[in-house]
Amino acid sequence: MRLLPACFLIAAGFAQAQAPVASSPIAETAIATAKQLRDSALAGSGAYAITESLTTEVGARMAGSEADARAVRWAEAKFKALGFDRVTLEPVTIPVWRRGTESAAVTSPAPQKLSLLALGWSSGTPKGGIEAEVVRFENIDALKAAPDAAVQGRIVFVSQKMTRRRDGGGYGTAVGVRAQAAEIGGRKGAVAALIRSIGTDNDRFPHTGGGVWFGQIALDAELRKRAITLSDGSLIATTLVPAAALSNPDADQLDRLVALGQPVRIKLELDVGYVGEYHGHNVIGDLIGRERPEEIVLIGGHLDSWDPGTGAIDDAAGIAITMAAGAAIAKLPERPRRTLRVVAFADEEQGLFGGYAYAKAHPDAARTHVAIAESDFGAGLIYRFDSNVAADALPTVNAIGQVLYPLDIERGGNDARVGSDIGPIHKLGVPAFALSQDGIDYFDYHHTANDTLDKVDAKKLDQNVAAYVAFAYLAAEAEHKIEAPKKP
Repeated sequence: MRLLPACFLIAAGFAQAQAPVASSPIAETAIATAKQLRDSALAGSGAYAITESLTTEVGARMAGSEADARAVRWAEAKFKALGFDRVTLEPVTIPVWRRGTESAAVTSPAPQKLSLLALGWSSGTPKGGIEAEVVRFENIDALKAAPDAAVQGRIVFVSQKMTRRRDGGGYGTAVGVRAQAAEIGGRKGAVAALIRSIGTDNDRFPHTGGGVWFGQIALDAELRKRAITLSDGSLIATTLVPAAALSNPDADQLDRLVALGQPVRIKLELDVGYVGEYHGHNVIGDLIGRERPEEIVLIGGHLDSWDPGTGAIDDAAGIAITMAAGAAIAKLPERPRRTLRVVAFADEEQGLFGGYAYAKAHPDAARTHVAIAESDFGAGLIYRFDSNVAADALPTVNAIGQVLYPLDIERGGNDARVGSDIGPIHKLGVPAFALSQDGIDYFDYHHTANDTLDKVDAKKLDQNVAAYVAFAYLAAEAEHKIEAPKKP
């Protein structure tokens, strides 16, 4: 944890000590309790043990798999063991995509194997695979601009690199390659698409991830033609042509081979595809409020993971952080004023199905939910606290920020970026918060076989729990209900 200059801390502490008690929108007793919860969690929250339990006893938790069902049972039992008052399983309709065998190799001019993973929702190759010449593009815009004749009958390879940033900002500018390369290439006549992994590492671990953005289906007539309608009305589709991601070293190797100026041919075999529908669950643990049980503060993460690793940072850590925060509040002599809800969301990785199902099940969320926040960016230290609330709620939020400040968490702005699972409910008009984690190395491991428990630091998890428990308790105990910004 970064240490602040002693003079600054003394000055800040003096300013807080001199602030009139009457000006606080949160009772001093609640502030004192939040500080105790914070400091206790910082000394040892138990979040690492929860992370270890999920990644060891369940392992990888691909949505719709047998392990996904075990994860639901694990979460239900864990909520009960941690002292939550009520545990609910809410149904979620999940499309099931399966990964079988996958391989790729350069066949000429220098035969060699390539390390890759099929992208989620990739279509499969014919039995025996396909072999074709590669055409390389520096980025997705270059592929868009290419004439069809340059792509026809070839395997397109997009070598766009991702930039490393603490806030993960490089992901947003690179991930479009993953969702677009197969569609754009296929429409130009390509037989398959390869991309450089959307990741920041130099290890020979390819990064998987969704190869189709389902939200685009309703806007794209070509996608709609091949869309599959699920029983709940959701639309899904597989990629127009088979699609996979190369590890960064293998992408570098392919760059060098293409640079030799000779035709490069690759044989690709992907035994993958959509296999049907499955009924999964969001798992919800509630601590029922003592005065206003109908008003809900929601925190959580997603229970599922991709299949190569054990989903330790994505997102067993987030599940553990929010469960442990709830468990600490459960041990208090009395419940906070409002209900605290922790949600283990289903199937975030393959299309936010759990988040959309939750919003559909709670259409009155703007009235009942007073604050939402999600932990889904690994296990790094939280360094910033942002909000998205009405102006008259800012004094309450700033009071929470003062309790987080000793954790080296700065108060950010009122334009918080919202977590993926809580995005659908936020759109209903629910006040949202972001407790931003340091993700400088998050995309070294994201969606790879290297996302395992050894990447998680127990003390950093404790700092996360300290922040979440203080935030959640104070939002649930605040004198006035937090409201969302007024719509223009």
